Amino acid sequence: MLSYIVTVSTGSQLFSGTDNYVYITLVGTEGCSERTLLDKPLYDDLERKGIDSYDMTVKENLGEIVLMKIEKKKFLVQDDWYCNNITVKTPSGDYIEFPCFRWLVDDKEVVLRDGRAHLPQDDKTSLVKQHRQQELDMRRETYRWKEWQPGFPMSIDANSYSDLPRDIKFFFEKDKDFTLNFLAAIENLLLNKFMGLFQSSWSNFEDFEEIFINIKDKTSDTQKYVIEHWMEDLLFGYQFLNGCNPVIIRKCTKLPDKFPMTHEMVSPSLEREMTLEQEIEAGNIYIVDYEVLDGISANNTDPRTPQYMVAPICLLYKNIQNKILPIAIQLGQTAGEDTPIFLPTDSQHDWLLAKMWVHSSNFQHHQVITHLLRTHLVSEAFAIAMYRQLPAVHPVFKLLVPHIRYTIAINTKARDQLINEGGVFDKANAIGGGGQVLLIQKAMQSLTFRSLCFPDMIKSQNLDNKDELPTCFYRDDGYMVWEAIKNFVSDVVNIYYTSDEMVQEDEEIQAFVKDVCSSGMQDYDHCEFPKSLKTRDELAEYLTVIVFTASAQHAAVNFGQFDWFAWVPNSPSTMRRPPPNQKGMADMNMIMESLPDRGRCSWHVGGVWALSQYQENELYLGMYPDDHFIEKPVKEAMEKFRKQLAEITGSIKKRNDGKNLPYYNMSPDKIPNSVAV
Repeated sequence: MLSYIVTVSTGSQLFSGTDNYVYITLVGTEGCSERTLLDKPLYDDLERKGIDSYDMTVKENLGEIVLMKIEKKKFLVQDDWYCNNITVKTPSGDYIEFPCFRWLVDDKEVVLRDGRAHLPQDDKTSLVKQHRQQELDMRRETYRWKEWQPGFPMSIDANSYSDLPRDIKFFFEKDKDFTLNFLAAIENLLLNKFMGLFQSSWSNFEDFEEIFINIKDKTSDTQKYVIEHWMEDLLFGYQFLNGCNPVIIRKCTKLPDKFPMTHEMVSPSLEREMTLEQEIEAGNIYIVDYEVLDGISANNTDPRTPQYMVAPICLLYKNIQNKILPIAIQLGQTAGEDTPIFLPTDSQHDWLLAKMWVHSSNFQHHQVITHLLRTHLVSEAFAIAMYRQLPAVHPVFKLLVPHIRYTIAINTKARDQLINEGGVFDKANAIGGGGQVLLIQKAMQSLTFRSLCFPDMIKSQNLDNKDELPTCFYRDDGYMVWEAIKNFVSDVVNIYYTSDEMVQEDEEIQAFVKDVCSSGMQDYDHCEFPKSLKTRDELAEYLTVIVFTASAQHAAVNFGQFDWFAWVPNSPSTMRRPPPNQKGMADMNMIMESLPDRGRCSWHVGGVWALSQYQENELYLGMYPDDHFIEKPVKEAMEKFRKQLAEITGSIKKRNDGKNLPYYNMSPDKIPNSVAV
């Protein structure tokens, strides 16, 4: 008789323990053990956070243990069990680790490979090849593609969150946090008294402070600065570099024909005794163009309150202090008598209202394109393809799963609660009633794989010269985090792929990449997602895009929303009067009637507060408590990654010390591992 010691670790999540029957079978190269019940008489085992050991005896040597079968059977009631991992001590004294990190439900057998990562070409025996294929076959039946809306990235085939596989649902604690929805946020922020006056306008800007009397203990230094300085041109321009939507500003190399600017119009704003054309040639002029919003219908779901949208163009100037400030605004894409170009030399109210319109458009662009499409929906496509094409034993699955595991659940929750008709978009935002669908369809036309590569994106904006814009912290911090992620990913890739040929021969990686392109992105030619990878460098860059998008990029555009958007005049979620079609129309009464009413402001503030909250027990970039990898070289690469991230965090903290507007949205200690909300 031979003895195998089996040690089982149960998860720490609420309700992760079980009182059901759990059986295991060891499968070796020489034979299988009997199906064995894990049970200690008179002992309450398999409890939450528990570590339990069992002695299994077999009659004959099983050879090298290659698989472990686990099966759970109901006792009285169904009681799912979350297994972290299982370790087997063999008769020879060797230890074999079997990472699990999944829920076991009744009548579904789970088969585990040992914790070493294996490429498909590494598997030589028919037993492990068969297991590998069976796992993928089952996954493809479970994770199916579905077109949520025409022209979107494909989504998971699930009608609601309850339809999702258990392994990608939130743990109970995170589910509870996530469902702190907008209504609960409004309750939390004591905004109900404003909801009672839903369609009532504010009287003046000071009235907006009534909201913040209730939530002043939740405001940050940045938000306080915004409240005090939001009307200033310098803060208006700064937000395009380091606010929530720093992806739309570009250096202007030529004025578009649709924006008939002249030197005489802006000369009072220029500081270098140069003509406008010379300033453009010198690289001092920047432009923000919301052309993608043109033709998008405004929200018409509430006939009692008309809402309006525009697609403005804003010209910005880098002054001699290297600060960015606006110098001209056109509230539309078609120049003409009814679309004047507003200037800082116009009346105070004209200029202020024009800037409000730009920031309202910026809010729509941010929420639907920068945030929803380019982080959430793209990450979901990567996640679905990962589950369909990469088995748990594949090193790339082990690398990616901490970063995109819950993306599908979050997006499905959002489809359930926030985006479908009747959600917050229809209650508070200028885009609603289907407008957001058309906007994503239009934005997909400019979504390319290269635009998800951070250095390429910055270069396409002509912002890559640090000397020209020394205060673009989003760019500087993003560069550092991108390089840290890429270094780590490259280290992992090079551990398992010792040549480019190994990448080419990896059928699963090639299938994963093809599935993202052909299914997830619906094979749109303009997206230019790769259909195959030929080198280790290409693979490392591809994986860096996935990790960066789901972690750093999402953090950069999400967690500053309460700081920058909660003060409604700085970022109106909707406008209730049409934009002025001539100068001299604006006064304080017109501005107040244009801004969101009290009820919509409440939805707006509650919404951006909820979206900006970090989850309890959040895992931040570099944290990998689930040991999907057991190999020492990968653990060393993780430690190297954490050290580099700590250095970046330290340098960002040092730079921010003493600043009125510290920028932390790309600081690694504030970047969750994955799309978190």
